[in-house]
Parts: sequence; C-alpha cells; structure tokens
Amino acid sequence: MADPGAPPHTVATAEQAAQVETAPRTLFSGRRLRDGYRIYWWRELIIVAVVYAVYESVRNMSKAGAEAAFRNAVRIIDWQKDLHIWHELGMQEWAVQYTPLVVAANYFYGSAYIVVTVSALVYLYRVHPDDYPLWRNTLLVGTMLGLVGFATFPLMPPRLLDQLGDGQVFGFVDTLVEYPTFWSFDSSAMKAISNQFAAMPSLHCGWAFWGLAVFLPRVRSWWAKSLAVLYPVATIYVVVITGNHYFLDAVGGLAIFAVGYGVARVVTRAGRRPPIEQTQPA
Repeated sequence: MADPGAPPHTVATAEQAAQVETAPRTLFSGRRLRDGYRIYWWRELIIVAVVYAVYESVRNMSKAGAEAAFRNAVRIIDWQKDLHIWHELGMQEWAVQYTPLVVAANYFYGSAYIVVTVSALVYLYRVHPDDYPLWRNTLLVGTMLGLVGFATFPLMPPRLLDQLGDGQVFGFVDTLVEYPTFWSFDSSAMKAISNQFAAMPSLHCGWAFWGLAVFLPRVRSWWAKSLAVLYPVATIYVVVITGNHYFLDAVGGLAIFAVGYGVARVVTRAGRRPPIEQTQPA
C-alpha cells in the first residue's frame, strides 16, 4: 500500500527544508516528517473514513448461512477443548451474577474500540508523526485481512449458539439483548445490515493489540503504560463475557495484525527514509 501522502521519490535539499520550516503554518498545512514527506490531517481523515466504509460494506455483504457458521463454531469449541482453553461459558456465568459488570462490558464493547483507535491515530499524528504512516498502514492492512477471515471462515458467536444452532443447549446469554447497551444485534435494523457470523478473527481484539503496539513504547508514565497493557486484556475479557467471541478469535485478531505490520513495513516509505539532514553532502 503506497502512502497516499507521499511525494515522488526525491530528497528535499537543506534550503527547501529550511523554507518549509519557516513557512507560516495553517490549518491545512499538514505535518512535515523528518525525511521530507508531508501528511495532511484532512487527507488522513478521508482515507480512514473510506476504508472503514468499505470494511463495513464488504463485511456485511457475506451470504454465509447459519449451518456453516455453526459447524465452524463446533470446530472452534473442539479445538479449544483440546487446548484446555474452553472457559467462555464459565466466565460468562460468573460475570452475569454482577449486572454492573455486564452493563459496563456492553458499553465497552460498543465504544472502546472506536475511541481508543481514533485516539491512537491522533496521538501518532500529533506527537509521533514519523511513526504515523507505518502504523496507519498496519491498521488498514490488518483490518482488510479481517475481511478475508469473515469470508472464508464464517463463525457463529457463542451468544447465538442456542438460538441458531442444531438444538444443543450451550447456555450462553446474549448480553447485548438482555442488558442495557448502545445497540443490539437483535434489533431488526442491525439484523438487516450486520453480518452476525463475522467473528473470526476478532477485530475488536486485533485493534486492541494494535493500540497496545502504538502506545506502550511511546507513552512515558507508568499509569499510561499500564493502561496500554490492560486495554487488550480488558477487550478479550469483554468479548468473551458478552458472548461475542471465543478465545481463538482473539488469537486470530493478533495474527492478522502481525501480518499487517509485516506488510506495512514492506510498503511504507513515508517517515522511514533517512532524515533530510543526513542526506546532505559533507
């Protein structure tokens, strides 16, 4: 993925760099990176908005049926039992004893991934602009890879097993239906536009791991670093107790963003070339 904000492969001269530095800053002047590239907030906003719109549209175009999604759910459950990590039902049964915990989890599920991801992009753009193109591309590639998982491995989440499965009783509660939250997949509007079998990989978890990678090495205070570490942990806990994902979905989320980072390192140029000062002749 080429950097949309990247100029042709040329190196600015010291005189040009000085002119850039002394030019008056305006709302639309953007930010100059150390290697001479310039990024613009309004262009980045358009890129992220377009990619998110494409993601939502393609994600919800899936025609996967409940039968295939249930078969894959049974596979996931069997694999997790073999790995001794089939604990989702027990965790939810404990959590639903505490209504405030479940309500908080519902609101966290519906909002944190947006708030934290947008905050991370703004933080990179303003505080670490040289790192912004690489991590923006990581986010975009990882998110698009999630669509591949949704298309090739439709997966019924735990909350739907009793409702849409083969008659077996698993015992999961759909907390988004039974407890207060921003929205529910059970509404007629959400059922009409949302692919409820887009569970593998968990992009909530993938975005959380991405946020960890963005914040942990850059924030300085101990409490900020602690929050960075706790964010993916809390996300995994929330997607499990709300019945939206299995543990292996979180592993899938980590995997696609690891691949996304590798791809981004190959294709990203902006902010990663030698600084302008190092390119001048002695």
